[in-house]
Amino acid sequence: MNDNMTGEETERPVPIPAATLVIFRHRAAAPPELLVVERSATMAFAGGAIVFPGGRIDADDHAIAAAHSHEPEEGAARVAAIRETLEESGIAIGFASTPSADWIASAQPRLHAHEPFSTLLSEAGLELDLDILVPFARWCPAHREARVFDTRFYLACVSDDAPNPVVDATENISSFWAGAQEVIDAADAGKVKVIFPTRRNLERLALFDSFAAAEAHARTTPIDVVTPWMEERAGEPHLCIPEGLGYPITSEPLRSAATAFGKPR
Repeated sequence: MNDNMTGEETERPVPIPAATLVIFRHRAAAPPELLVVERSATMAFAGGAIVFPGGRIDADDHAIAAAHSHEPEEGAARVAAIRETLEESGIAIGFASTPSADWIASAQPRLHAHEPFSTLLSEAGLELDLDILVPFARWCPAHREARVFDTRFYLACVSDDAPNPVVDATENISSFWAGAQEVIDAADAGKVKVIFPTRRNLERLALFDSFAAAEAHARTTPIDVVTPWMEERAGEPHLCIPEGLGYPITSEPLRSAATAFGKPR
């Protein structure tokens, strides 16, 4: 049996374009750390879950991307990933020159207040370097939730002495650096909540002992849209994703998927 996420053929919402940034920070004698945020339990999507910084792509992202040579949708997604990471964590990455600490501190609340990113950049004379971001994956579920996101994932790396994140305290309640396997282990121990797409990406990211290894993998692995489906395997329903896209685990029993796309079991 190969079925959609609900088991029914019904009209689904139009996916919302979004972008997510996976940031590596190296540490001595240990796998690299990744920047993650813990979403507020009150959020409609992935409430209470550990995710990577990111969010929906807006019109201003497209306007900024128009000044770059990337394909429009790809360029706007990269701008959104940079903007959302700055807003949610106070980590500035993807800039042609490093912004000052004062600018970062002032930009975060202004982005929370929905001021255009282009205005903040123009005022400070800052430019983005979209090529710093490395395409990694694209996920778009096919279920009937009120919000469905078509999300492009990117990789980037900061220096070993990069600062600790500053949580936005609006959509998220905490933000921190942790190894991919550390987050998986915490989820298995019931200490944190991880949704299905994040789990699959953490398992893939845990394969790499450096950003260079992850980047090399990403640049040689095809990026097709990952749309999970439900299928009967070994007598029970599984949530599945395609083979051949770099993921070491491509199916999980539905009963063990702690939260599939933000939906409680």
